[in-house]
Amino acid sequence: MYTVITIPAFSDNYIWLIRHENRCLVVDPGEAAPVLARLEALGLELDAILLTHHHKDHVGGVGELLGQFPLARLYGPRHDPMPDHQGQWLEDGDRIDWHGLSLEVMHVPGHTLGHIAYHGNGMLFCGDTLFSAGCGRLFEGTPAQMYASLQRFAALPDDTLLYCAHEYTLSNLRFAHAVEPDNLAIQRQIGLISKLRQQGLPSLPSRLGDERHFNVFMRCEQDSVKFSAEKYALKCLENPEDTFAVLRRWKDVF
Repeated sequence: MYTVITIPAFSDNYIWLIRHENRCLVVDPGEAAPVLARLEALGLELDAILLTHHHKDHVGGVGELLGQFPLARLYGPRHDPMPDHQGQWLEDGDRIDWHGLSLEVMHVPGHTLGHIAYHGNGMLFCGDTLFSAGCGRLFEGTPAQMYASLQRFAALPDDTLLYCAHEYTLSNLRFAHAVEPDNLAIQRQIGLISKLRQQGLPSLPSRLGDERHFNVFMRCEQDSVKFSAEKYALKCLENPEDTFAVLRRWKDVF
C-alpha cells in the first residue's frame, strides 16, 4: 500500500519519499532538485514535507518544494525553531494521518534538543538520532538525553525498519568492530554492507532487531561493550548511560 523510495542527496544524505498511488510525502529534503526530479519521473504529487530537525542538510530544499507545490503541508518539530517557514509544529505523541497511514511523533532529543522521529506501519524515520550501527553526534543535547532517546527506539518491535538520514553504516561498523572485535554479527555485517556499497546500493533501511546485535550504542548493557568503554576511559563505569557517554566521545575521535 505504501512504498518508500530512497533519494540520495549531497555526499551521504538520504531523503525518504513515502508513496501512495500518485501522492507522496517527503522526509527531510535537504535539497529540492533530486526530489523534484524523482517526482517528475514518477508522476507524483507532493502532499506534505516531514522534518525531523532544523539542520540545513535536512531542511534546505523546503522553500523550493513549497514553491512548486504550494498546497503541500509542512510538518516539523515544535521545539526546533524553523523561522523561515510556516507549518504545523509537532510534539511528542502527536500523529500525522495520511491515506490510512498513521505516523506517531516521538520527541528524541540528543542530536538537537527538539529532534523528532516519525513511527508507524512498521517504519521509523529517525533523522540523525539513530543510524545503522551508530547514533548521531550530540550537537545540542546531553549523553543522558540521547541514551534515553535510543532506549525509546529500543522498545519498538524487532521488525521495525529504520530509515536513517545518512549513509554512515560502514564507518559505524568499523567503530563497532573496535569496540567489540569478537562480535561475529559485526563481522558479518561489515561483509554484507561492503558488498552493497561496492554495488552502489544503500545500506538502508535496517531492521531494528538486527541492530540489537551489532549497534554498540544499543548494547551498552553488554559486558563486552562496557569492558571496552572502561578500557578506553581508564575508569569503572557505573551504568549503561555512562558507557554510552564514553562510546559517543570515543566515536567522535575515532
